[in-house]
Amino acid sequence: MGVFRILLADQQPIFRLGLRSVLSSHEGWEVCGEAIDAPDAVEKCIELTPNLILLNIGMPGMDGVDVAHQMLKASPAQKILVLTEVASEKKVRDCLQAGVCGWILKSDGIQALTTAIEAVQECNSSGGRKTAAVLVRGYWKGNPGQIAEETPPLSPREQQVLQLVAEGRSSKDVAARLNIAEKTAGTHRANLMSKLDLHSLANLVVYAVRNELIHVQIPLAARIEEENASVRLP
Repeated sequence: MGVFRILLADQQPIFRLGLRSVLSSHEGWEVCGEAIDAPDAVEKCIELTPNLILLNIGMPGMDGVDVAHQMLKASPAQKILVLTEVASEKKVRDCLQAGVCGWILKSDGIQALTTAIEAVQECNSSGGRKTAAVLVRGYWKGNPGQIAEETPPLSPREQQVLQLVAEGRSSKDVAARLNIAEKTAGTHRANLMSKLDLHSLANLVVYAVRNELIHVQIPLAARIEEENASVRLP
């Protein structure tokens, strides 16, 4: 088996330096290049033809999912492993649908990363095209390593109710703003929780934020996370 060549694509020089040091110490691995932003990553992917790209989809210059699409369009057999701090289920799902091999959070640590790379390397050497679902980590509604199902579609009215609930509105406030009965507003909220298979208002809001179903101000989102740390989604 030849040298397994890895391209690092991350905007943080210190992070790239540390990662290069760790990866270069692994027998059979070589860091063949580094990219500092999204356009640079696409260019170096084409120029260097690495075996694997460790891609931070939060780099400046282009949407991370678009970066993956461009890389895979230029080289359909390319292997991409997303390595980032972002933990949105929707973003993970979009990346996997684009064709990346997996997703690792930076907070997962070196052991998780090396295990992921070894899995991609094994898949690459065997000629397989199977997505290594075990690499997917984060806020799945299920067991770790299990790809999340698509978020059930919400009606326009459900989206309105969800947005107001996320803003901290009571059923009475929701009813007044939407010109519906208070009982109807409560029914919509209960239906949302049932449809998304959630069991508390806190989980409903956190899940909606993580899946980018709604947009809330950062202070509110941070307060929800802090106050409900004990009821985080699996």
